[in-house]
Amino acid sequence: MTTLLESRYRAVLRLLPAYYRREREEEMVEVYLWDVDRDTQEQSRPTVGEVASIAALAVRTRLGAAGAPRRYALLGAAVRHFALFAVLLQAAAAVVDRALEVTWAGTHGWDMFLSGFTGRGAGLGGVNVAQWVLPLLWTGGWFALFRERRGLARVCVLVAALPTLWPVVAPLVTDAVPPDPAYATASLVLAWLSAFGVCAAFHRDAPAVVLPAGTPGLWHLACCVVMGASVVLVPTSADAVWAPATGFLACALGWLLWRARSSGQGGAGTLALAFLGLLVLALRVAALVPWLDVSVPGVVVAGLVGQAVAVALLTVALAVVGGRDLAAR
Repeated sequence: MTTLLESRYRAVLRLLPAYYRREREEEMVEVYLWDVDRDTQEQSRPTVGEVASIAALAVRTRLGAAGAPRRYALLGAAVRHFALFAVLLQAAAAVVDRALEVTWAGTHGWDMFLSGFTGRGAGLGGVNVAQWVLPLLWTGGWFALFRERRGLARVCVLVAALPTLWPVVAPLVTDAVPPDPAYATASLVLAWLSAFGVCAAFHRDAPAVVLPAGTPGLWHLACCVVMGASVVLVPTSADAVWAPATGFLACALGWLLWRARSSGQGGAGTLALAFLGLLVLALRVAALVPWLDVSVPGVVVAGLVGQAVAVALLTVALAVVGGRDLAAR
């Protein structure tokens, strides 16, 4: 006769995918009930630690653990590709933004640059320093993944994503002006989906990270060069999203070129880039809308609208190509 505790364990184990339950459920229930007498089983329930452990296992088994069916392996590959591309995009954007800011300060004077960190009290000064420094940890997370330091990578990306929360929290604790809701939400969603993707998909059973060509340093440098050049060459249209959107366009075009030369491989990566394109497009549109209410030269608005159209078209192309690749395989 099934006891109450056994029923509760089986209910929690339903978090696991069916293929894993078929192979391991009876064994797991037996282990959980091994040293618990029957009277206690009628009055107990799984501990918080056990539930958390099963939930973590459910994530691993659904994102490409060893022996997982094809659909789970593809899902895990897609989430890992998305996390890699998104981390690279934000890592390069953070480096380029700060490099250009320091370069500008070095040629025009440091007073304006330093005023952002001084004269506002120790608390706000510390927050501003954190806002400037912490996004650089996207780069640390990128390289940690390729060094198989996955725990370090998780810490880096989670901390790097923290600054996206401040614009939402600041109006509640200071006299700061509330941010544009659409832009703040899009930035927060991109950062935290990237961080959660790293935490969930790069588990201990996940395969080693391999790039289709080149090295992690070369990818990072190339992305920084493309983003930096886009700002330097078109400074009038270079708002906060211009460089990341340009970086996405370059990465997506490069990926499609590699896919064409590799006979249609990389369907999961192509779909992952398409999903990232949706997030970049949302960020691009959210940053573009305020420009429409400001008196600026038409060429500036045209450049921003053109970039949004390019991101949208390339995202659709990625989705179509990725879907065909998976269907063909």
